[in-house]
Amino acid sequence: MLNVTDLQAGYGASQTLFGISLEVKSGEVVALLGRNGMGKTTTINSIMGIVKPMSGDIRFEDTAISGAPSYRIARLGLGLVPEGRQIFPNLTVHENLVSIASNRRKDPSPWTLERIYAMFPNLAARRNSMGNLLSGGEQQMLAVGRALMTNPKLLILDEATEGLAPLIRQDIWNCLRTIRDDGLSILVVDKNINELEKLANRHYVLEKGKVVWTGTSDDLKNNRDIQHRYLGV
Repeated sequence: MLNVTDLQAGYGASQTLFGISLEVKSGEVVALLGRNGMGKTTTINSIMGIVKPMSGDIRFEDTAISGAPSYRIARLGLGLVPEGRQIFPNLTVHENLVSIASNRRKDPSPWTLERIYAMFPNLAARRNSMGNLLSGGEQQMLAVGRALMTNPKLLILDEATEGLAPLIRQDIWNCLRTIRDDGLSILVVDKNINELEKLANRHYVLEKGKVVWTGTSDDLKNNRDIQHRYLGV
């Protein structure tokens, strides 16, 4: 579904990625792991067209998207839950969800307001509240719900549960397991190794802008050296 080959990218004259290659297959959950500042967000932003790659190839379902505008990439079926949530603060929960809702694939069972509210009852209770009045956890739920309302083929989450209270984190993990079981492909960045081992099929570990290890959840679970050396576990 998603193929990234020899991706090199950065900001201005500063290069951050040095030949990243990864893939996400249909129906698969893939995790990007690594300490802060190792290139995970830059990789996601390059995939989504927020950062223009210096070189390399990015393809989504065999369509070349490297350097394409973000809105065109989103329309192909990539939904982003960005780091920092970036919800619309001056819109209500309801307005945030419907403002970018679409079903371009004509999915017979699309994500709707009812499905989002059933998954996140907190949002249903606060549907008329402005985005800037929500707690951090509610904002993250809203960011996930907003991305799902585009009915993506691939959901990308940058720091899925960073800074959230334990109960809210568990709500997010439960949501991701549900949508995984529904067959949606997911690319996720997070630091909770235990939850990612339960959720993901495969993992890529980044160090200084390069992939230094890749393997299955069982491989990662049994490789304490990789966890200690690159993840600080």
